[in-house]
Amino acid sequence: MTFSAIVLAGGRAVRLDGADKASVEYLGRTLLEHALDALIDAHEVVVVGDPVPTTQPVTFTRENPRYGGPVAALLTGLDALVHPPRTVGLLAVDMPRVSSWTFRRLQEAAAGHDGAFLTDADGRRQLAGVVDAARLVAVRPDHEGQHGMPLHRLLGALDLVDIGPDGDEGRDVDTWADLRDLTQD
Repeated sequence: MTFSAIVLAGGRAVRLDGADKASVEYLGRTLLEHALDALIDAHEVVVVGDPVPTTQPVTFTRENPRYGGPVAALLTGLDALVHPPRTVGLLAVDMPRVSSWTFRRLQEAAAGHDGAFLTDADGRRQLAGVVDAARLVAVRPDHEGQHGMPLHRLLGALDLVDIGPDGDEGRDVDTWADLRDLTQD
């Protein structure tokens, strides 16, 4: 397997009043369904979050303890993959404008590097990227060190390329206003 993916869907969603982001609807479909569409090229997809209905086959898992942050979720998802991939895709469930085209661009940009990540319009790295699985394993902290670790610290030693968004693909949904604004655009 060359490309598998992990969807981060297990956060607290405090600014969304604790709503389960994976189940939030955008344009008549859940945010999780949008994420799975973006990862259609992945041979295997693990969703780190509570199980919810999907139309596509995925594996659900949770980090232990819960709410350990994106690093703990990413590494929990990596451990849940049945087939070790060459490249791991990472996508936050709250980015419904990311598409399969986004991931193809990320994979192309990652050639000759350890990975590539999408940025928002202001140049901030988003939770949408691809990473060489072997390099990710090489920088992996022990289990205790994963929880609460900022993603930039985990990825800091890797040679990553940032790519700017095509249109709104770098936008995420952190608040109900963000969802409203995406819907109105």
